[in-house]
Amino acid sequence: MRKTHTAGALRATDEGKSVILAGWVHRRRDFGGLIFVDLRDRYGMTQITLDPQRVPAEVFKAVEGIRAEYVIEVEGTVHLRPEKMRNPKLATGDVEVFATKVIIHNAAKVPPFPIDTDGTDVDENLRLKYRYLDLRRERMARNLTLRHKLIKHMRDYMDRNGFIEVETPILFKSTPEGAREYLVPSRVHPGEFYALPQSPQQLKQLLMVGGIERYFQIARCFRDEDQRADRQPEFTQLDVEMSFVDRDDVMALIETMLVQFTTEQAALHGKRLLYTPFRRLTFAEAMGRYGNDKPDLRFGMEIFDVTVATRDSQFAVFAGAPGVRGIVAPGCAAYTRKQTDELIEFARKEGAKGLVVLHHDPEGIRGSGAGAKLSEAEKAALIAAGGSKPGDLLLLVADAEGIALNALGKLRVEMGTRLKLADPNVLAFAWVVDFPMFTWDKDDSRWVPNHHLFTAPRDEDLDKFETNPGEVKGKQYDLVCNGYEAGGGSIRIHRRDVQLRVMSLLGLSLEEAYKKFGHMLDAFEYGAPPHGGIAPGVDRLAMLFAGEPNIREVIAFPKNQQAADVMLGIPSAATDKQLKELSVSVTL
Repeated sequence: MRKTHTAGALRATDEGKSVILAGWVHRRRDFGGLIFVDLRDRYGMTQITLDPQRVPAEVFKAVEGIRAEYVIEVEGTVHLRPEKMRNPKLATGDVEVFATKVIIHNAAKVPPFPIDTDGTDVDENLRLKYRYLDLRRERMARNLTLRHKLIKHMRDYMDRNGFIEVETPILFKSTPEGAREYLVPSRVHPGEFYALPQSPQQLKQLLMVGGIERYFQIARCFRDEDQRADRQPEFTQLDVEMSFVDRDDVMALIETMLVQFTTEQAALHGKRLLYTPFRRLTFAEAMGRYGNDKPDLRFGMEIFDVTVATRDSQFAVFAGAPGVRGIVAPGCAAYTRKQTDELIEFARKEGAKGLVVLHHDPEGIRGSGAGAKLSEAEKAALIAAGGSKPGDLLLLVADAEGIALNALGKLRVEMGTRLKLADPNVLAFAWVVDFPMFTWDKDDSRWVPNHHLFTAPRDEDLDKFETNPGEVKGKQYDLVCNGYEAGGGSIRIHRRDVQLRVMSLLGLSLEEAYKKFGHMLDAFEYGAPPHGGIAPGVDRLAMLFAGEPNIREVIAFPKNQQAADVMLGIPSAATDKQLKELSVSVTL
């Protein structure tokens, strides 16, 4: 090794040691003949002192020209800093290294943005274009270290619990599983394609048929979806499958893993759990109380229903509505007309016809139009249902259930953000269960799976397949945290007859079913065990633990919001020779 210590290792107890450090110049300061250099590597930073009385003249002259981001190697002796010059904000702040030798390994151009900030004030595309510079930041090094610790914890935990890691193919078969797939043309099979896997779902089920019983994989997955803060075209998940288990076994396994990681790595990520054990909500509860199947439980502001209490109201908006629901924004009764108009417009953009705004003052409920027409009994019902207090603002939507819940769910998140109700240092994990197995696709006029078509129905709902598919509940469970889906799983179908009934309900003929999923149907005829699994997202969990606003901050080389890599300049056009070899033509 060229260096004896990292730039974050030296302490007061190292006084007098001869050391060799190497890294990047973080900043350089001249003080009347003395030069101070903050030397940085991913482990930390150490102050280097260059004294012309201690360093050969030619070395000192060379060092006079260095600047930020030069790569240097320093040999010297550790000294305690004078008492008044120590830096308590720096782990190495009690010491400095008096250099006796300096090697300049590489000069550096002036970076396109400063490295000594957290980067929040730099355009993201510029950061991604020069990602190799962005990765030098302490913030990024911390995030990637946290991600490494998370994955290591996952591997060690799964190993301790009897799982084995099995790699599955990246070149897979194109099958309908929800999102668009990335296709890969085959050179040796002209006109035919592989697909990149959206997940190893079918393969991990086949591993259960193969008797593996406890499988896991840190799996790379690919989905051609529109980008958002918690999505990337390529992502990583902890893929897990177990035989001879029920829902609670799978949930307990993952819950214990996350509780242990949060506790053991608290110093690294600074987060604490709000609920242990994790809360459990049915899908109906999550939607009815929070308007969202992945609710942020760090704050209340639950949706309340006053449909019955307002059914005979003299206020026409309430009387003629299929339902009336609302939320209470604490401490917002003093909102101005301009502020309430903004909230009304927000609700409309989310599909609601409008938003009724009521101010809860010490004298009672007031509001333009509605306040005068509501009876005292109705006002009392509103206060009781929402738990409103003087000083609060009541926000109500009179509309169909789905529209009202969606608009109020989005408005709840908006108000939670505005009022800073969610503690950024808290992780509110929860399980959402009892999802509808099927949803009706109005555009295609057919039933589609809510999770995927291998999810098992509840045993008591099998007889509803042909009579009322909308009432069938699946053995699905989602892990949610702070408004994000952190993972999803289910107990799987392991019987051929049940799998064919699901495929038939989804509109697949027997011929189509075998063409797309014959390998699964055949496997189920050779003794498939009952099994289930889950796939927590590594990127999303790392984002939550790091407290970052999007998963790009915990991925070394992510794509931007347009699914492009601006550093590499991809996607890019293929050459005519490449297209010819692949038997592919491009028409724009």
